[in-house]
Amino acid sequence: MASTLLVGDHVLVERANLAPASSWAPFVHYREVHRDDIIVFYSPFLEADGQHWTMVKRVVGVPGDCLHLRDGILYRNGVAQNEPFAAGPTAANYSAYIDDFPSIAPSADLGATAAWSESFPSYMRHGDVCVPPHSYFVMGDNRQNSFDSRYWGFVPQANILGRPLFVYWSIRIPELPDNAPFSQQASVTRDEFLHFLTRTRWSRTFHAIR
Repeated sequence: MASTLLVGDHVLVERANLAPASSWAPFVHYREVHRDDIIVFYSPFLEADGQHWTMVKRVVGVPGDCLHLRDGILYRNGVAQNEPFAAGPTAANYSAYIDDFPSIAPSADLGATAAWSESFPSYMRHGDVCVPPHSYFVMGDNRQNSFDSRYWGFVPQANILGRPLFVYWSIRIPELPDNAPFSQQASVTRDEFLHFLTRTRWSRTFHAIR
């Protein structure tokens, strides 16, 4: 999600508004997920250890939307979107799969999950991928380096945890791969406490996430 979110940002997540409406709490303002919302959700795929990741991405397609990218520009229902927050391709990092999605079908060779590769054709309409009911298509703002719906498909509504509101603490830490061993993760956590004062990005405190 760079540069909307940085490695080391700790965020406050609002979990009530996007939850299913409840009759016992009529005072809560429930609402649907909107286009361009940034959401926190459980990944719709399982890791090798049987766990779901918790992820943060931007919603670019809601149920009924049909999407494609051309040269990194998102077209939603045939209309090019103005997305100043999204990093576009350059001559050095252009990828036909990433930047002209879905012109190339997802496959394991491209890093896509087996489930998405198999179900993908059923969502195609005239060169667009169309979002089914109760599901969302999400992408990271750092489009060239984002493991998102282009690789594993739609986020079910039931997987959504909430919306990140603001950064309550941000600290400079190294970016770890998703499969980093526990010992390496623990080392980074220890460094956060040891270097709290010198590495904290004080200017990002209470930074609103949009």
